[in-house]
Formats: sequence, structure tokens, C-alpha cells
Amino acid sequence: MNLPATLNTLEGVMQGLPQVACDVVHAFAPGIYIRQVTLRAGSFVMGHHHRQAHLNIMVKGHLTLFATDGTRSELYAPVICVAEPGRKVAYVHEDTLWLNLYATTETDVEKLEATYLEITEGWQSVHDAFHMNRDADREDFDNFLWETGLSAESVRIESENTVDQMPFPQGAYKCKVGPSDIQGKGLLACADIAGAEIIAPARLDGKRTPAGRYTNHAKVPNAQMIAHANGDIFLMSVKPIGGSLGGQAGEEITVNYRQALTLNQLVTQ
Repeated sequence: MNLPATLNTLEGVMQGLPQVACDVVHAFAPGIYIRQVTLRAGSFVMGHHHRQAHLNIMVKGHLTLFATDGTRSELYAPVICVAEPGRKVAYVHEDTLWLNLYATTETDVEKLEATYLEITEGWQSVHDAFHMNRDADREDFDNFLWETGLSAESVRIESENTVDQMPFPQGAYKCKVGPSDIQGKGLLACADIAGAEIIAPARLDGKRTPAGRYTNHAKVPNAQMIAHANGDIFLMSVKPIGGSLGGQAGEEITVNYRQALTLNQLVTQ
């Protein structure tokens, strides 16, 4: 039996079924990257192929794990184990919290996923098919440029200036940088975000984090920038934002650049 081909066929069948929420939280500590996944009871799940052996911790839950050799095992939390390279397929009996742990100092989720996960062409093609029409947001961005007298080129240059940029500090995040339907790369939700929830720091000690660098403009945004008394700026949701569904990235997190620019001018005065 050609096991990779069989798993890819199973993946294709599963992609044609109704998809369920699958929150992913990315956490960083000194020398450690933790990928936290919440699996919902009653769902049948398949993970991406992990390229390397790594530590796994099942914090809570109960699931039936199907091994690539055809055997199955019942797992009840808590479980700590080292998983060999490959894919996991499971039926989730109870809500399960699963952690993948990697020893690394990298904090760029795009680079981490490219390093540790192998994405099939079939999954990528389905992922690429999910696009939203953001013409109204692009048009309103052009209006913003006209109102402020800025040019798209000057905004791009300022955005790409690396002098004042920094990675996310240590902590856990429900977002990651990824391809945007608005422009280039954007900040995408990978877990459900409640209304009025602090999503991530956008500027700390005068330096922009990925939330300050990649959050795109929308005419009707789902987030806004808020300032602390010390001048640090944080990104906060203004309404619930949907996270990962069936392994696909969730909603793009957006702000209105008018509000962000006004806040920045007030903070720097």
C-alpha cells in the first residue's frame, strides 16, 4: 500500500466534508516554540506532516489515534510523548488540547511552519481557493492616501523600513502573518478572538511588531489600535473575529489607517 498516497486521498475526502473550528495558538518562550491546537469533540482530524521528531503534550481530552501501520490507540490526557516524523489522524471523543513543542529561537510563524510542516499540494490548492472580494477596502485605502496627501510608494517604503521593527515578544498569540486578500501579507486570526480582546502589541518602545507592520487597512475594520500611557500601542478587536476553520487561516485582522494614524500622531506629540 502506498501510504502517503492513501493519506492524501483521505485528506481530499475530508476537505469535502463540513469543516470545524480548530483554534491554533502560537506561543514563544526562551528557546521554545509551542503550537497549541484545540480539537473539538465529535470531529475527525488529520494533521499536517511533521518533518521532525518533537515533544507532544496532550493537556486534556480523549481521542482515538490511528497510526500509519493501521493500529489504533486510545489516548486520555495527560499524555507526554515524543512523536516521530509523520501525520496524525484521530477521532476526538472529548474536547482536546494538544501541544507540539520545538526547540528554536525563531518567532516568525511562516518560517516555522515552512521548517516543521510539510503541506500537500491538495491542501494548498483548497487553501488558495478561499478568497474574499476586498475591492471596497482597496478603494478606501486610495481615499485615505488622497485625504492625507500620502503616496502608495511612500507608505510602502515606510512599511518595509526594518530600522524600527521587532519580532513579537515572548507570549502566546492567536494570529500569524500570511497572504492577504487586501495587499501582500496581512495579519490573520488562527483562533477565535472575542470582541474587545487585546490581540497583540503593535508598537513597543518605539518599535513595530508584526502587528504594527502587517495589519492591513479596511473600510469597516474588525480591530483598532489603542495606546497605553507609556506610549506603547496595542491591537484590539472591536468585534469577534473568526479563527481557523478546518486548518484554514481565519479572518484577516484589519484596522482603519485613519484611526491608527491619528493615534500615532497623538502618541508621538
